[in-house]
Amino acid sequence: MTPLPRLMVAPNGARRGKADHPELPVTDDEMVATARACRAAGADGIHLHIRDAAGRHLLDAGRYRALLDRLKEEVPGLYLQVTSEAAGRYESAQQDAMMRALKPRHVSVALREMVRRPADWPQARDFYHWAVDHGVEVQHILYTPDEVRAFVAACRDKLIPGNSHLLLFVQGSYANGAADSVPLEHYLAPLDRLDVAAFDWMACAFGPEETNSLVRAAELGGKARVGFENSLWHPDGSLARDNADRVRQLDSALRGLAAEPARA
Repeated sequence: MTPLPRLMVAPNGARRGKADHPELPVTDDEMVATARACRAAGADGIHLHIRDAAGRHLLDAGRYRALLDRLKEEVPGLYLQVTSEAAGRYESAQQDAMMRALKPRHVSVALREMVRRPADWPQARDFYHWAVDHGVEVQHILYTPDEVRAFVAACRDKLIPGNSHLLLFVQGSYANGAADSVPLEHYLAPLDRLDVAAFDWMACAFGPEETNSLVRAAELGGKARVGFENSLWHPDGSLARDNADRVRQLDSALRGLAAEPARA
């Protein structure tokens, strides 16, 4: 399984638009320009959302494929990950169908969206096994320590196959920013119950606390996802100029951390 990038940028997400920040990319042309700028600023991966003509979140295999082809030409070597997010527009069957049609190399999938009720597990199990069989590398999005425990149970029960997994821990929320954050150690603790599995994990966080949260992730051995999907702000509360500005600031903080003794 391909290791997660050290620093992934999530430039737009499914909910924000130009009214939130004029430099938030919405069109494919803007996403390509953002990918170039963010790689130059220190990002080695990008998390992709696409929008329809009205700027709404879109899951469309053909549109994704066209954007991925452009990015492979424009930013060769950059880790390209698509989203399967429902964002209130799609059901799990539609998410599943899009991923099967696209067969992306890298995709993020929220456990809570694939399994909204226990009856969803047969379909979810089929998807997770299909992904392994077809070389689709899933990064499992887990919003709470309870979801990590549910993920561990699913792995132990072979509902989610494999001995190596990619994870994303979400700290905070759109509604309450960092107020809903839980220490990353609480997400990590349940993983000890799967002795045979290897985990490569990343964190994302909301609001001006984003940088501090992602630095802490690096201290604990994790990777970082930064960008306007989750936060528009620097640690001092000032508004970032664009996604590359956030990448540059975090890259500097991570490089500074590498020169310091690790904190327990």
